[in-house]
Amino acid sequence: MRFMIIVKATADSEAGVMPPASLLAEMAAFHEELARAGVLLDGAGLRASAHGWRVAIGAEGRRRVVDGPFAATGELIAGYTLIQVRSRDEAMEWSRRYPNPTLHGSACEIEVLQLFEAEDFAPASS
Repeated sequence: MRFMIIVKATADSEAGVMPPASLLAEMAAFHEELARAGVLLDGAGLRASAHGWRVAIGAEGRRRVVDGPFAATGELIAGYTLIQVRSRDEAMEWSRRYPNPTLHGSACEIEVLQLFEAEDFAPASS
């Protein structure tokens, strides 16, 4: 089972404020622990939305590129960690230990979503 731990963007991350060395070290140590446990697939911080774009697809299929930055920071992602574990409970345990990603230890939420697997799309056997 694969799960993505999603770190939401903040005003600081959108302003391009780099985390202090102590937070980077804490994140690195956590990711090293995930790697030692054999559950880490990938993880990275993302640049502010000012460096990105969205592709808007209209009902008629026409596509339009919209450059960042994007205003609603609560809907933006500042980073992610992708893990592969045996159960939802194991994913929950790892996510509970995720370091607080905010610069000042502010209140925040980390979202965790399970990825679809190929077998989720397999035809039902009759």
